[in-house]
Amino acid sequence: MADQAGSSSSHLEFHLEEDGYDLIYGAESGWVEAKTHCDHLASLSSDLAHIPIPITPCNRCQHPSENWVCLCCKVVLCSRFVNKHMLEHYKQTTHSVALSYSDLSVWCFACDSYLDAQLIQQLRPVHETAYILKFGEAPPFRSVESSRTEDKPSMDMPSSS
Repeated sequence: MADQAGSSSSHLEFHLEEDGYDLIYGAESGWVEAKTHCDHLASLSSDLAHIPIPITPCNRCQHPSENWVCLCCKVVLCSRFVNKHMLEHYKQTTHSVALSYSDLSVWCFACDSYLDAQLIQQLRPVHETAYILKFGEAPPFRSVESSRTEDKPSMDMPSSS
């Protein structure tokens, strides 16, 4: 039995060493890499400068929070963590892109992924409008260059801290 315990312990150490980078920076830690391209943006509303205000309740159940605005038809519906009305909307209409009023993230249901609203040009105006409506000021946008160098730590270079 002692050999078995030692064996599993060393196996665990190898496993952690092999997957250490992913545990710290990858999916295991909850890190989400937003896509910088999406093939489903053609169906976006032509007028995303005018969207409902962030405190708009769900159009179906009137839930006051965790709501998303569909970026195709601008209906406001609740998240999958409430009554799943935005998810149902996607399944019924194939309107795949929505913006969360909770954290201003953009999700593509068809890609099953977050989209980087600051780097995808078609999403930048609606993200800015939602930010202004929520916080009363323009968002601090980051450049393409800084997002590529700052967001991804290098495994070869030691950190300066």
